[in-house]
Amino acid sequence: MSLLEAQNVTKVFGGGLLSKHGMVAVDGVSLSIHAEKPTIIALAGESGSGKTTLARMLLGIIRPDDGSILFQGQNLAEMNRHERKEFRREVQAIFQDPFEVYNPFYKIDQVLTTPVRKFKLAHSRDEAQQQIEESLQMAGLRPEETLGRYPHQLSGGQRQRIMVARALLLQPKIIVADEPVSMVDASLRATILESLVKLKRELGISLVYITHDLTTAYQISENIYILYRGSVAEVGSVEKVIKDPQHPYTRLLVSSIPLPDPDLHWGGEEDIERKATAASAPKEEVQGCKFSNRCPFVMAECRLKAPPLYQTNEDRAVACYLYKDAAEVSGREMAERLAV
Repeated sequence: MSLLEAQNVTKVFGGGLLSKHGMVAVDGVSLSIHAEKPTIIALAGESGSGKTTLARMLLGIIRPDDGSILFQGQNLAEMNRHERKEFRREVQAIFQDPFEVYNPFYKIDQVLTTPVRKFKLAHSRDEAQQQIEESLQMAGLRPEETLGRYPHQLSGGQRQRIMVARALLLQPKIIVADEPVSMVDASLRATILESLVKLKRELGISLVYITHDLTTAYQISENIYILYRGSVAEVGSVEKVIKDPQHPYTRLLVSSIPLPDPDLHWGGEEDIERKATAASAPKEEVQGCKFSNRCPFVMAECRLKAPPLYQTNEDRAVACYLYKDAAEVSGREMAERLAV
């Protein structure tokens, strides 16, 4: 049974679903997390690819214009107040900029005591204090060095790990982390990412990791969704997608990953040349495949109709006519296969 599932969800801003003037932020995306198999799923793509919009739908912050978000088989849009409160406890968020969560006039303790009080997690003040200290320690922080301080007295990494601790207090089943390390120093990224992996490994918490950084996605996730302008370009095992990208857009992203040696490039000079050409191409609305006006392999059929997903491996599918000889698979079917 799926714990959290997105079924062909679409979100349009600036107009209705059938409006020609609306911007399609997410276009028919499906994703599934199994109740009995904790996992880490990465949602990757450049700015404007729909990652954060999909994350906000998974969190129930915004509703899809089409399709459904299900938690334990129940549609979020049909939940009553009690059911929604339980959902908010089970599915927690860690956002990109933790500083926005804090009130600068209150000590950081308030961020931790509020969920304890709101969800009635403790029967006494001492029990609440113990839970808070344990959650801080699990997030890699020392309570004596963090409690009692104001947000500006802590580093960006400490503030972000307090958000991890806050999520842990509620003992969730899923954490949706939207660019959780993009605003901290490189030296702290590994520490925070290790904390997130530890949650899955030791506590059985699944993680939806939203990022534009394929390097960290490869390091911590099991499966990855590559999004382009709201649609899934490639989905599957992170090992296959990153090491052997098939969609031209995924190849473009992988070729942009920097290597320690500035004279070496993933894919060689040919890919770098394609990258430069594609990056300069305009992103106007196009018929058919959304990537067709940037793709070096574009064919006539690409401009007529958007390609379906073609299953090129047991655990990978690509939305590209280069693989039209492979069997078609729906996004929902592929999401379910990756979840089990």
